[in-house]
Amino acid sequence: MNSFRKPLQPLTSNGYTLSSALNRLGPLNSSQSDLTIEEYKRLFQLQGYLWIKGFFERKEVLELRKRFFESYRDSGLLPFDSNPQEGLFSGNAETELNQKILMEFVRTAAYESFCLHPKLWQFYDNFFGSPSYLHKRKIIRYKTPNVLNQLLKTHPATTPAHYDLIYLRGGNDTVVSSWIPLGDTPIEMGGLVYLEGSDLLGRKMEADFTAQHQNLSPEERISAYNKNMIEGGWVGKDLEAMAEQFDTRWLVADYEAGDIVFHSPYMIHAATNNIDANGRIRLSTDIRYQSIREEIDVRWGNHWTLEDML
Repeated sequence: MNSFRKPLQPLTSNGYTLSSALNRLGPLNSSQSDLTIEEYKRLFQLQGYLWIKGFFERKEVLELRKRFFESYRDSGLLPFDSNPQEGLFSGNAETELNQKILMEFVRTAAYESFCLHPKLWQFYDNFFGSPSYLHKRKIIRYKTPNVLNQLLKTHPATTPAHYDLIYLRGGNDTVVSSWIPLGDTPIEMGGLVYLEGSDLLGRKMEADFTAQHQNLSPEERISAYNKNMIEGGWVGKDLEAMAEQFDTRWLVADYEAGDIVFHSPYMIHAATNNIDANGRIRLSTDIRYQSIREEIDVRWGNHWTLEDML
């Protein structure tokens, strides 16, 4: 079991505060990188996730972080002449140019090769017991510190609570998500938080949805925006209220460059706002693998775009 480090400031998400009370916030359990595949499978089934420390070489991850932010050198996102690897935020507002650079980067060979890291696909081959398949739709997210929103007294948007199968119903539930922090990501920088024990909860929610959607068309059934879902397929935005409702905790972590989290398609997770006192931008990627022998959601056979509605 991991020790719990209380956040230096209250965590917030989509305008709601997540209490630091020990009964509603707890530590994500980490695993070392030298366990057997059977031990990993057992932990994954038990927890709904695996957080493996030091899975990648730290320098490889930091090199990708540096390459990403170097592409923003002249965009205004970073302070002039700052070290790109640090990913310091300039305080400037988001621009269309920033989004264009992001959409270009997810198509680069450097990013693609990282997502196809031999250690990663070999892990998945062993985990599935068959050759593995990487979904073409891969996502990079950067989250700037909460500087502008504090000045404007607005509530920044971040990823609400959800489980991934909502967006992958065109395939099956054997897909596994990998969330990879691209740089050190202490709790205050807004990495993923996981609802403890929610793999079973997500399965129940999906079973209830299946019972409700019998009369929907095939197209509407797989859509995260169908009439039986709230906006965007979210489970909710108020994380503390959700923990109270299900009498559980949100699990948080101080992630480091080289770490990876694998989670099931039913595991409920969310992100909190970046409140890093040093002004660093949180950078991460989430990608999905599954057995090549299982049904694949064809909608994930295209590059990610900001308007793809998935």
